[in-house]
This record gives sequence, structure tokens and C-alpha cells, in this order.
Amino acid sequence: MTKSVTNSELFKIMEEWAPQHLAYDWDNIGLQIGSYSQKTTKVMVTLDVVEDVVDEAIEKDVDLIIAHHPMLFKPLKRVNIDTHQGRIVRKLLTHNITVYAAHTNLDSAVGGVNDLLAEPLNLQSTKVLVDVYHEDLFKVAVFVPVTHMEAVLDALNKAGAGNIGKYSHCTFQTQGQGTFKPLEETNPFIGSKGELEKVEEVKIETIVPHTILSKSVQKMIKAHPYEEVAYDIYPLKNQGNGFGLGRIGELKEKVTLKSFAEYIKKAYDIPSVRVTGDLTQEVKKIAILGGSGEKYISTAKKKGADVYITGDMTFHTAQDAENMGLSVIDPGHHVEKVMTEGTRNYLKKKLTTQNVDVIISEVDTEPFKFI
Repeated sequence: MTKSVTNSELFKIMEEWAPQHLAYDWDNIGLQIGSYSQKTTKVMVTLDVVEDVVDEAIEKDVDLIIAHHPMLFKPLKRVNIDTHQGRIVRKLLTHNITVYAAHTNLDSAVGGVNDLLAEPLNLQSTKVLVDVYHEDLFKVAVFVPVTHMEAVLDALNKAGAGNIGKYSHCTFQTQGQGTFKPLEETNPFIGSKGELEKVEEVKIETIVPHTILSKSVQKMIKAHPYEEVAYDIYPLKNQGNGFGLGRIGELKEKVTLKSFAEYIKKAYDIPSVRVTGDLTQEVKKIAILGGSGEKYISTAKKKGADVYITGDMTFHTAQDAENMGLSVIDPGHHVEKVMTEGTRNYLKKKLTTQNVDVIISEVDTEPFKFI
């Protein structure tokens, strides 16, 4: 049985993948124009919201456009329908089409734009290039009767608690004796009102990221047999998972800069790239950052990259990179179009029971023509 879904519910699904706290503070993500409460049956994914994309959405009866680049970076002071932006706003409102943007938060997200760009390069030991955010970690300790230890452990693990690096189900358990006396108006699972009870219990300790702390505690309490659950939550100084822009890793084997540049053209389906450096040199360690990443050339070099792939490289910054011994491949800003297929695939996996069609815009929003 399929069910309808609101824009607000779709936004929540997107933000499970690309949480808003991963966005830079200068960015304008989320709802751009339209409605949170409107029901949606057709979503169109695009890199940019230009007039041709909006016309396509109208023609295809789209309810919601999900874009990477925000259509509204600055507050509107007026809506002049004689201007390009004014016409777009009028068309969207007239046809009840909502626009939502996932920008720098989707750049930093696990499986987001930069992972999608790194994927076809088959990089080994890939890490974040530019740290943006480390999640806070907490220790949850809960006291459970021995008989229900496995049920509570299972609930915590299913909620996502207990993950350390590439290990899951990480807990520490201490056995001991718990005491309590049920007072009036209680309905104890074990023991009798007014009598001191002694129970063999296990203290389960596990690590939980802040993003799932509330969910983990709720699941734990639901699985726990006691009417009043005894548990503690401690903030930790350990660093949680890091999120950020770009990725850096190594090719399986060295290749020449020239052959690697040719491979980039095929991998991203683009007609040309701009390259700095000795085309005959062999390269192995690769850094990549989608969009405009020229200000991070020093970061790429400091982390040992032989080649830095990014868009919108300006003349003097390219010279600076060359002088510091860092080769650059500029495939253009538009390679971020990989987010369209990635977003469609993500939503399709999430919307298996909802009556929502997810399509990709067929409009090419690349402003440059290659002659």
C-alpha cells in the first residue's frame, strides 16, 4: 500500500543524508520557495534552478524541485517579474512548485557530492580533505536485569549506538546487584510495593553520537522492562566522525598526469579539462573537491596530494599551485551534476512505500560551450 508524502517529510529524508548543521553559515539551504505542507507525488532533481528547468518542471507536473545550488543566496528585496529571477519566482508560485536546496551540507555528507565525484576514481583509503564538523559523542550507561540484557543491547545497536570506526556493537558490561523499593502508585516489573528488592543486573556502557542520542535512548527505554529506567549520559571529549569538503586518497598504481587527465574526461563525461604541471610526471595521491575549491590548494599540498581536482581555478592561484609543486586538473564547476543521479537513487531507496516519482532534469545547466 502506497502513501502520500508532504514536502516537510521529504526534506527530513534529505536531511537524514545531508543534515543542515553540515552547511557553512553563509549558505542558504533548505526551503527556497514554496510550501512545507504541500503533498508531493513527483520530484525533479537538478544541479541549478534556471528558467528552462522550471519550464520543464511545469511541463512534467513536478511538485518539488531539489537542487544543489540555492536559487536564493541573498534575501529578495523585491520581486520584479520583468527580471529573470522574478519570472522564475512567479512561475513557481503560479504552478505550486516548491524548491529545496542541499548545497554545502550535501558536499560534506557521507555519500554526498564529493564522495560521488571520488567514486569513479577508485581511490584507496579515502579521507576528508577539509574538516568542517566533528560530531559530539556521549557515553550512555544503563542498568538492566540480566534476563533482558540482550534485548536492550539489540535495541541500542539497531539505533546505531556502539559504533567506533569500522567496528559496531561496541559495549562494556559490568555485572552487579541493583536495589530498589517500589513505593505506592507503582507497578513494578520485579518486586512488591513497600519491600526492598535486590536484582542481578548488568551495567551496559556504549558510545553514542549526538545526532542519534535521543533515538537511542528512546529505543533503549522501550526495550527495557522496568517502569523507571536507571541510566546515565556523559559527554565525551573523544572526537566523533568527521565531515567535510573534498576527499583525498590514492590510485591503485601510478599513472602519468596526462593519462589521468584523459581519464577524468571520461569519468565525468566532459569534453575538456584544464591542467597545470608536467604532463609526463607520475601521480598517485589525488585530492578532489567539487565546485570552487581553489582556496584549498595549500590543504591539498599539505596532505601530500600530487594532483588536485577542482573547478573555477583562477590564473594566479593556478600559478601558485604550480610553484608549490601541486598539479591541478580543473574539470569545471558543472561536474557537480553527479548529485542528480546520486540524489535520485537515495530518494528511491527511501521512498519504497510512498507514492512519489523521482526524475532527473534533462536541462543542461552548464553555461559554457566548448569549441
